[in-house]
Amino acid sequence: QYSPDSVAGADGQIDPTEITFPGCPCRSSSCLAPQCPCLRRGHNYSGPCLRLDEQQQEQPFSRPVFECNSLCSCGESCQNRLVQRGLRLRLQVFRTPRKGWGVRALEPIPRGSFVCEYAGEVLGFPEAQRRSQAQSSEEPNYIIAVREHLHDGRVMETFVDPTRVGNVGRFLNHSCEPNLFMVPVRVDSMVPKLALFAAVDIAAGEELSYDYSGRAHNFPGASREDSKPLEEENSLRKPCYCGSRTCASFLPWDSSLFATP
Repeated sequence: QYSPDSVAGADGQIDPTEITFPGCPCRSSSCLAPQCPCLRRGHNYSGPCLRLDEQQQEQPFSRPVFECNSLCSCGESCQNRLVQRGLRLRLQVFRTPRKGWGVRALEPIPRGSFVCEYAGEVLGFPEAQRRSQAQSSEEPNYIIAVREHLHDGRVMETFVDPTRVGNVGRFLNHSCEPNLFMVPVRVDSMVPKLALFAAVDIAAGEELSYDYSGRAHNFPGASREDSKPLEEENSLRKPCYCGSRTCASFLPWDSSLFATP
Protein backbone atom coordinates (compact mmCIF):
# COMPACT_ATOMS: atom_id res chain seq x y z
CA GLN A 1 0.00 0.00 0.00
CA TYR A 2 1.38 3.42 -0.97
CA SER A 3 1.61 6.14 1.66
CA PRO A 4 3.65 9.36 1.32
CA ASP A 5 4.01 9.54 5.12
CA SER A 6 4.71 7.07 7.89
CA VAL A 7 1.75 5.50 9.69
CA ALA A 8 1.18 3.76 13.01
CA GLY A 9 2.30 0.14 12.98
CA ALA A 10 0.00 -2.81 13.62
CA ASP A 11 1.37 -3.03 17.17
CA GLY A 12 -0.22 0.37 17.91
CA GLN A 13 2.67 1.47 20.12
CA ILE A 14 3.58 4.66 18.25
CA ASP A 15 1.37 7.06 16.28
CA PRO A 16 3.46 9.32 14.02
CA THR A 17 0.39 11.45 13.19
CA GLU A 18 -0.18 12.54 16.79
CA ILE A 19 0.36 16.28 17.35
CA THR A 20 2.16 17.04 20.61
CA PHE A 21 4.33 20.08 19.78
CA PRO A 22 2.92 23.59 20.35
CA GLY A 23 2.71 25.83 17.29
CA CYS A 24 4.48 29.13 16.73
CA PRO A 25 2.44 32.38 16.75
CA CYS A 26 4.12 33.83 13.64
CA ARG A 27 1.63 35.62 11.39
CA SER A 28 3.91 36.20 8.41
CA SER A 29 3.97 33.85 5.43
CA SER A 30 7.45 32.70 6.46
CA CYS A 31 8.95 32.55 9.95
CA LEU A 32 11.99 34.60 10.86
CA ALA A 33 14.64 33.98 13.50
CA PRO A 34 14.94 34.86 16.34
CA GLN A 35 11.24 35.71 16.76
CA CYS A 36 10.01 32.24 15.81
CA PRO A 37 10.25 29.69 18.67
CA CYS A 38 10.58 26.87 16.11
CA LEU A 39 13.61 28.51 14.49
CA ARG A 40 15.17 29.16 17.89
CA ARG A 41 15.94 25.46 17.97
CA GLY A 42 18.17 26.05 14.95
CA HIS A 43 18.09 27.43 11.42
CA ASN A 44 17.60 24.30 9.30
CA TYR A 45 17.30 25.33 5.67
CA SER A 46 18.81 28.05 3.50
CA GLY A 47 18.72 29.42 -0.05
CA PRO A 48 15.80 30.01 -2.42
CA CYS A 49 15.48 26.28 -3.11
CA LEU A 50 15.43 25.37 0.61
CA ARG A 51 18.39 23.06 1.06
CA LEU A 52 19.78 21.67 4.29
CA ASP A 53 21.92 24.42 5.78
CA GLU A 54 25.64 24.10 4.93
CA GLN A 55 26.61 24.42 8.59
CA GLN A 56 24.23 21.58 9.45
CA GLN A 57 25.91 19.37 6.83
CA GLU A 58 29.48 20.07 7.95
CA GLN A 59 29.40 20.07 11.74
CA PRO A 60 30.83 17.00 13.53
CA PHE A 61 27.46 15.95 14.98
CA SER A 62 23.86 15.79 13.85
CA ARG A 63 21.91 18.74 15.24
CA PRO A 64 18.19 17.99 15.66
CA VAL A 65 15.95 19.39 12.92
CA PHE A 66 12.52 20.73 13.90
CA GLU A 67 10.12 22.11 11.29
CA CYS A 68 7.07 24.29 11.85
CA ASN A 69 4.03 22.12 12.47
CA SER A 70 0.27 21.75 12.05
CA LEU A 71 -0.49 24.13 14.92
CA CYS A 72 1.82 26.91 13.71
CA SER A 73 0.22 30.12 12.47
CA CYS A 74 2.69 30.60 9.60
CA GLY A 75 1.75 29.79 6.02
CA GLU A 76 2.43 26.67 3.97
CA SER A 77 5.18 28.58 2.12
CA CYS A 78 7.19 29.04 5.34
CA GLN A 79 10.91 28.37 4.82
CA ASN A 80 10.82 26.04 7.83
CA ARG A 81 8.44 23.62 6.08
CA LEU A 82 10.28 21.31 3.71
CA VAL A 83 10.21 17.60 4.48
CA GLN A 84 6.51 17.77 5.39
CA ARG A 85 5.75 18.89 1.80
CA GLY A 86 6.86 15.49 0.55
CA LEU A 87 8.46 14.39 -2.69
CA ARG A 88 8.87 17.17 -5.28
CA LEU A 89 11.59 15.69 -7.50
CA ARG A 90 11.20 13.45 -10.56
CA LEU A 91 12.46 9.99 -9.63
CA GLN A 92 12.15 6.63 -11.38
CA VAL A 93 11.95 3.12 -9.95
CA PHE A 94 13.88 0.73 -12.20
CA ARG A 95 15.19 -2.82 -12.25
CA THR A 96 18.91 -3.17 -11.52
CA PRO A 97 21.06 -6.08 -12.79
CA ARG A 98 21.87 -7.55 -9.34
CA LYS A 99 20.17 -5.50 -6.60
CA GLY A 100 16.50 -5.89 -7.47
CA TRP A 101 14.61 -2.62 -7.72
CA GLY A 102 16.41 0.72 -7.46
CA VAL A 103 15.65 4.43 -7.77
CA ARG A 104 17.34 6.96 -10.05
CA ALA A 105 17.07 10.70 -10.50
CA LEU A 106 15.36 12.02 -13.63
CA GLU A 107 16.68 15.52 -12.99
CA PRO A 108 19.84 17.01 -11.43
CA ILE A 109 19.68 17.19 -7.62
CA PRO A 110 21.92 19.80 -5.93
CA ARG A 111 23.81 18.87 -2.76
CA GLY A 112 21.74 19.44 0.37
CA SER A 113 18.37 19.05 -1.40
CA PHE A 114 15.60 17.04 0.24
CA VAL A 115 14.89 13.96 -1.88
CA CYS A 116 12.27 11.83 -0.13
CA GLU A 117 11.14 10.40 3.18
CA TYR A 118 11.68 6.76 4.14
CA ALA A 119 8.03 6.14 5.00
CA GLY A 120 6.41 3.04 6.44
CA GLU A 121 4.91 1.63 9.62
CA VAL A 122 6.49 3.07 12.77
CA LEU A 123 7.05 0.16 15.16
CA GLY A 124 8.12 -0.39 18.74
CA PHE A 125 11.27 -2.48 19.26
CA PRO A 126 9.47 -5.75 20.18
CA GLU A 127 7.41 -5.71 16.96
CA ALA A 128 10.41 -4.71 14.84
CA GLN A 129 12.37 -7.60 16.34
CA ARG A 130 9.48 -10.05 15.86
CA ARG A 131 9.08 -9.13 12.19
CA SER A 132 12.81 -9.32 11.51
CA GLN A 133 13.10 -12.78 13.04
CA ALA A 134 10.00 -14.03 11.16
CA GLN A 135 11.58 -13.30 7.78
CA SER A 136 13.28 -15.99 5.75
CA SER A 137 16.82 -15.50 4.49
CA GLU A 138 15.47 -15.03 0.94
CA GLU A 139 13.12 -12.18 1.87
CA PRO A 140 14.32 -8.57 1.68
CA ASN A 141 14.46 -6.77 5.02
CA TYR A 142 13.15 -3.23 4.73
CA ILE A 143 13.05 -2.48 8.47
CA ILE A 144 15.37 0.38 9.34
CA ALA A 145 16.56 1.20 12.85
CA VAL A 146 17.60 4.79 13.60
CA ARG A 147 19.22 5.63 16.92
CA GLU A 148 19.87 9.15 18.13
CA HIS A 149 22.32 9.58 20.99
CA LEU A 150 21.34 12.51 23.20
CA HIS A 151 23.73 14.71 25.18
CA ASP A 152 22.49 13.23 28.47
CA GLY A 153 23.34 9.68 27.43
CA ARG A 154 19.84 8.58 26.44
CA VAL A 155 19.23 6.90 23.09
CA MET A 156 16.08 7.54 21.07
CA GLU A 157 15.13 4.66 18.78
CA THR A 158 12.92 4.76 15.69
CA PHE A 159 11.97 1.64 13.71
CA VAL A 160 10.25 2.01 10.33
CA ASP A 161 9.01 -0.90 8.20
CA PRO A 162 7.80 -0.11 4.65
CA THR A 163 7.18 -3.77 3.73
CA ARG A 164 3.36 -3.42 3.76
CA VAL A 165 2.91 0.36 3.71
CA GLY A 166 5.47 2.75 2.24
CA ASN A 167 6.65 5.05 -0.53
CA VAL A 168 9.48 5.24 -3.08
CA GLY A 169 12.03 5.22 -0.23
CA ARG A 170 11.68 1.44 0.16
CA PHE A 171 13.25 0.93 -3.28
CA LEU A 172 16.46 2.84 -2.47
CA ASN A 173 19.51 0.59 -2.44
CA HIS A 174 22.45 0.58 -0.05
CA SER A 175 25.86 1.85 -1.07
CA CYS A 176 29.11 1.91 0.87
CA GLU A 177 29.75 5.25 -0.91
CA PRO A 178 26.22 6.74 -0.96
CA ASN A 179 24.96 9.94 -2.54
CA LEU A 180 22.18 10.41 0.05
CA PHE A 181 22.18 10.62 3.84
CA MET A 182 19.35 10.27 6.34
CA VAL A 183 18.32 12.93 8.85
CA PRO A 184 15.54 12.52 11.46
CA VAL A 185 13.26 15.57 11.00
CA ARG A 186 10.56 16.35 13.56
CA VAL A 187 7.36 18.17 12.67
CA ASP A 188 4.36 17.48 14.92
CA SER A 189 5.93 15.29 17.62
CA MET A 190 9.11 13.58 18.76
CA VAL A 191 8.43 10.77 16.27
CA PRO A 192 10.71 11.81 13.39
CA LYS A 193 10.30 11.68 9.66
CA LEU A 194 13.33 9.84 8.24
CA ALA A 195 14.34 12.33 5.56
CA LEU A 196 16.92 11.62 2.85
CA PHE A 197 19.03 14.52 1.56
CA ALA A 198 21.56 14.71 -1.27
CA ALA A 199 25.09 14.30 0.09
CA VAL A 200 26.63 15.46 -3.20
CA ASP A 201 25.47 16.99 -6.47
CA ILE A 202 23.58 14.19 -8.25
CA ALA A 203 23.28 14.01 -12.04
CA ALA A 204 20.14 13.03 -13.95
CA GLY A 205 20.15 9.28 -14.54
CA GLU A 206 22.28 8.51 -11.47
CA GLU A 207 21.07 5.82 -9.07
CA LEU A 208 20.20 7.08 -5.59
CA SER A 209 21.56 5.26 -2.56
CA TYR A 210 22.26 5.66 1.13
CA ASP A 211 24.20 3.71 3.73
CA TYR A 212 21.76 1.43 5.57
CA SER A 213 23.91 1.70 8.71
CA GLY A 214 23.47 5.48 8.86
CA ARG A 215 27.12 6.25 8.11
CA ALA A 216 27.54 9.26 5.81
CA HIS A 217 29.95 12.17 6.12
CA ASN A 218 29.65 13.32 9.74
CA PHE A 219 27.02 10.77 10.77
CA PRO A 220 28.51 7.58 12.27
CA GLY A 221 26.67 4.30 12.14
CA ALA A 222 25.00 3.34 15.40
CA SER A 223 24.02 -0.02 16.84
CA ARG A 224 22.06 -1.07 19.89
CA GLU A 225 24.82 -3.31 21.17
CA ASP A 226 28.40 -4.24 20.36
CA SER A 227 28.66 -6.19 17.12
CA LYS A 228 29.52 -9.88 17.24
CA PRO A 229 32.57 -11.09 15.33
CA LEU A 230 31.91 -10.94 11.60
CA GLU A 231 32.42 -14.65 11.11
CA GLU A 232 29.45 -15.32 13.43
CA GLU A 233 27.25 -12.84 11.58
CA ASN A 234 28.07 -13.70 7.99
CA SER A 235 25.61 -16.58 7.85
CA LEU A 236 22.76 -14.10 8.45
CA ARG A 237 24.06 -11.14 6.48
CA LYS A 238 23.34 -10.51 2.81
CA PRO A 239 25.99 -9.70 0.19
CA CYS A 240 26.47 -6.12 -0.95
CA TYR A 241 26.54 -5.42 -4.69
CA CYS A 242 27.07 -1.66 -4.56
CA GLY A 243 30.31 -1.96 -6.55
CA SER A 244 32.03 0.93 -4.76
CA ARG A 245 35.77 1.05 -4.11
CA THR A 246 35.24 0.68 -0.37
CA CYS A 247 32.53 -1.99 -0.55
CA ALA A 248 32.28 -3.93 2.74
CA SER A 249 31.05 -7.08 0.91
CA PHE A 250 27.99 -7.40 3.16
CA LEU A 251 24.95 -5.20 3.73
CA PRO A 252 24.78 -3.53 7.16
CA TRP A 253 22.46 -5.16 9.65
CA ASP A 254 21.25 -4.61 13.19
CA SER A 255 22.17 -7.59 15.36
CA SER A 256 19.77 -6.48 18.13
CA LEU A 257 16.78 -7.28 15.90
CA PHE A 258 17.98 -10.88 15.60
CA ALA A 259 19.15 -11.40 19.19
CA THR A 260 17.38 -14.08 21.21
CA PRO A 261 16.11 -13.20 24.71
